[in-house]
Amino acid sequence: MSGGTGTGGRVRPRTATAVRPAFGPRAPAPLPRLLGRLLGAGPRPPDGASTTAHDLAVCRRLLLALSALLTLSLFLSYEGVHGDANPLRTSSAPAVLAIDTALYALDQAQADATATPPSPSEFQKQISVAAQSLSRAAAGDVGGPAGRQAVQTVSGLIAGYTGMIQKAQAEPETSVLREAYLSYATSMLKAGDSGIEARLTELQRGQLAAVGRQTSFGPLLWFGWSVAALFLVALGAALVETQLFLRRRLRRRYNRQLIATGVLSATGFGALLLFTVWTHQGMADTRALLDGAPTGSDIPDAGRHTASYLAHTGFRAAASVWIVIGGVVLMVLTETGLRPHINDYRFRPR
Repeated sequence: MSGGTGTGGRVRPRTATAVRPAFGPRAPAPLPRLLGRLLGAGPRPPDGASTTAHDLAVCRRLLLALSALLTLSLFLSYEGVHGDANPLRTSSAPAVLAIDTALYALDQAQADATATPPSPSEFQKQISVAAQSLSRAAAGDVGGPAGRQAVQTVSGLIAGYTGMIQKAQAEPETSVLREAYLSYATSMLKAGDSGIEARLTELQRGQLAAVGRQTSFGPLLWFGWSVAALFLVALGAALVETQLFLRRRLRRRYNRQLIATGVLSATGFGALLLFTVWTHQGMADTRALLDGAPTGSDIPDAGRHTASYLAHTGFRAAASVWIVIGGVVLMVLTETGLRPHINDYRFRPR
């Protein structure tokens, strides 16, 4: 007989062929195996055994790690911009404008003192303006300890300059002593590197350099924001892959917690990026305005424009706290989204 019969008419048993289950284990890929090792998910089950529990653990650890890295990089990058906005608004920019005001007032005072006839009342008024401006600069901690020392020195020189002018005004207009007092006062104001105006200009230069550092968006910040964007993309890709994995292996069409994680991370990143663009634009406009060295009647206008450019920066800077809170929420959503599946699979009867 042919085919399935043998000697004696008995049916020859056919050789059994293994049937692979529709959702059974597959050969491990190098990437999940490597991820499992890096994330400390333990050894991957041997070939032929179910890997679902292990893969769920890898997904969970990967999402938690990416959420933490995204939170950290975003916090540092955000603080790198917004951390300088408040000092610029409350200290650096007002100090620059105060020095501009002092320089302009001293020029006006010199013109009033040397005019024919001189105007003692206008001279005193301008000296008072200069002194008040220096007080505002000192209150803003201009230039740190060295800057405060420079302001004190300049204040002393202004007192000496004022005394010389007052002595000159007490002398007759044709007096040689009057001319000597005026010459000495002018020298105190304008002489070389040791004059009052030269010292104030040097102080202003240092303060403008501080403004430049505070408003700069340098390579380090570009790198930080680029890294944060890469972590966001990686987290999004991992969320999509995890959702597909749950649908393929566990027949879960949607996982609301994972969807909420993706929405929160994307909208949060977009909002923080928009806040950063607004803040940096205001800081850049402030820097351009201060670099223009406003004088005279332009100084009050510059102060108003600066306040306008830097408005709401304090509120936006406070959002850095919400980055940390948002990162915790991302990790909680990930944990609550995957933990039930991990527990259900781990304790499923064999």
